[in-house]
Amino acid sequence: MKPSPAMLAIVTDAFGGRGGIAQYNRDFLGALAESRIMSSITVLPRHAPDPPEPPKPIAQMPARPGRVAYSVAALRCALAQSVDLVFCGHIFMAPLAALIARLKAAKLVMQTHGIEAWPCPPRLQRAALESADLVLCVSRYTRATVLSWAAIAPDRVLVVPNTFKESFMPADGGTTRAALGIENKRVLLTVARMDSQQQYKGQDRVISAIPYVVAHGHNVEYAVVGEGDDRPRLESLAHKVGVSDRVRFFGATELRVLTALYSMADLFVMPSKGEGFGIAFLEAMVSGTPALGLNIAGTRDALADGELGTIVSESELPSAIVRLLNKPKPDPVALAAATRARFGREKFAADVRNAMNRLIEA
Repeated sequence: MKPSPAMLAIVTDAFGGRGGIAQYNRDFLGALAESRIMSSITVLPRHAPDPPEPPKPIAQMPARPGRVAYSVAALRCALAQSVDLVFCGHIFMAPLAALIARLKAAKLVMQTHGIEAWPCPPRLQRAALESADLVLCVSRYTRATVLSWAAIAPDRVLVVPNTFKESFMPADGGTTRAALGIENKRVLLTVARMDSQQQYKGQDRVISAIPYVVAHGHNVEYAVVGEGDDRPRLESLAHKVGVSDRVRFFGATELRVLTALYSMADLFVMPSKGEGFGIAFLEAMVSGTPALGLNIAGTRDALADGELGTIVSESELPSAIVRLLNKPKPDPVALAAATRARFGREKFAADVRNAMNRLIEA
C-alpha cells in the first residue's frame, strides 16, 4: 500500500445520517481524518436525511437509496479514482465492497456492529467478510459471534468500541425537571428507537416494571426518547398496565434537549436483548447519570462488566431499579470522568489509529 492511502467508504449512512451505526461511521471516519493516516476519504452513503457536514479531507457523495443505483454509483466512483483501502460499514454491503477491493487491488476493512452480524450470513456475505484484511467489531460479543461462523484468522478481527459526542457532560437537571413539572418524581430514562420489527430495546420491560417500582415507594416518571413505528404498542402496554400517566414519549429530540434529559434523569435504563454495544449507555454515564442494562451481548462492554454501570438478569430488572433508586445518585463528575477515560474520543481515536496502522504496516 501507499504511505498515505486513499479510502473509499461504502456505508449505509454516515454524515447526515441518524442512529448508532451512522454515529459510529462518523466517529470512525472523523478519527481517520484527524490522524491524517489517509490522503483522502470518499464516502458513499445509502441514506443521508440530514444535511451532511463532513470534516476535511472527507468528501461525501450524494446518497443513493436504491440498491442497484448505489452499486452502480459505487463502482463508478471506485473506477474514477485511486482507491487503496475500502471500508465497508455494514455486512449486507460486503459483497460489493469485496468486489471493489478486488478490482482496485485494495485492502478491505469490514465493520460489524450487532444483530446484523450475529447469525451466520448468506454465503456471499460470509465469503466477502472472510476475504477482509481487517474486521472491526464494536464489542467482544460481536467479535466472538463473528469468529464462530467465519473462517478467518482471529488476529484479523479486532474490537474498537463506540465513543460519544463531546456535547454530553454533567449538568444541573433542575431547570428541565421544573419545565416538565416533575420536580418531585424519580425519573427513569430510555433513549432508543422503537422499531416494530426489532422489539429488543426493552422499553416494554421498563413499562411492565413500573407498578413494582411504585409499590416499593417510588413516585416515578418514565421518559422514553426515540422515534419509530412501535410506539403505539408501547402506549397500549402502558395503558394496559395502568401507568399511562407515568410514561411520557418525547419522540426524536435535538441534541440540546437530549443532553438536558440525560442530566435530569435519576436512572438510565435500557434492558435491551440485542445491543451490539449501546452508545446511549455511554451518553447517560458521561452526563453523570447511572445506567442499568441486562447482562446480555454488547451491553456488558458498554457498562464495563459492571464497573461503570449495573448489569442484571431480566428477572432482576424491577428489583434492580428499586435498589438503584434507593441509593444516592453517584457523583456525576466522577462517573463522567471514568466513562470518558474508558470510552472518550481520545481513547477511540487511539484505537482507530492502532488498528489502521497495523493494517497499513502489514
